Amino acid sequence: MRFSINIPNFGDFADAHTVARVAVAAEQAGWDGLFLWDHVVHTKAKRVGQPFGDPWMLMTAAALATSRITLGPLVTPVARRRPEQLARQVATLDAMSGGRVVFGAGLGGPIDDEFGSFGDETDPKVLAARLDEGLQLLAEYWSGSPVNHEGEHYRVRDVTLLPATVSRPRPPVWIAGYWPRKAPMRRAARWDGAVPLFQNANHGVAPAVEELRDLVAFLDAERDGSPYDVVVGGISPGDAAGARALVEPLAEVGATWWDERQLITGTDFYRLEPVLRRIEQGPPRLG
Repeated sequence: MRFSINIPNFGDFADAHTVARVAVAAEQAGWDGLFLWDHVVHTKAKRVGQPFGDPWMLMTAAALATSRITLGPLVTPVARRRPEQLARQVATLDAMSGGRVVFGAGLGGPIDDEFGSFGDETDPKVLAARLDEGLQLLAEYWSGSPVNHEGEHYRVRDVTLLPATVSRPRPPVWIAGYWPRKAPMRRAARWDGAVPLFQNANHGVAPAVEELRDLVAFLDAERDGSPYDVVVGGISPGDAAGARALVEPLAEVGATWWDERQLITGTDFYRLEPVLRRIEQGPPRLG
């Protein structure tokens, strides 16, 4: 199992210098990854007056300040971005970091705030179709080969985007969604990893082992047995025995990443001090 730190792109973490500091601290403390949110307004009523940073600029700062940890968005709403621009952002960060990028993608939300505020589509079915088509286009763009595409939402005529990604055949793609909803996890099974939230275990709360076991069984049935990541997270206790008791059973049923996340019911998750304090304690140590 590998271990990551999860931070939003607003509050204290809207500042690229702060994110670089977090990335350095995480690398020095032995964490394996740093993952950032990708929002423009999040929940508007709760974020009044808060600054937001562009996640790709923030991850660039993190990449330049580190040499080892994995970086990526958790998650980018593909339907809110132009695939050709997104393809260049990911490829540039992948090259800059020496192939350390994971691309986390999802439907995005809250839909009314993040999409509707800008006059964009708010039908989840349409956004899901744009997500699927956009993901396929991204994979084609990252290959460095000529792309011709005539789809429901995107059209491309004889375009070759170079350079191709450093990661071959492309950066790993992880897909987020709520379990036990099968559609997003079926989408995840077509790519390289799943980042599930659970009905009874939202952001900052570790899932029940049995729920994760059911999800892993579903993913296994949908896949061909090739290597696959399952990313779960929450708040792990600072003491070694408590952290092991929480995380080890999840690893035993198939989780490959533990993503350290603060609860989103308070303010700690977007403040540097509590996040840095947890980072410096180091990741959980499994037996």
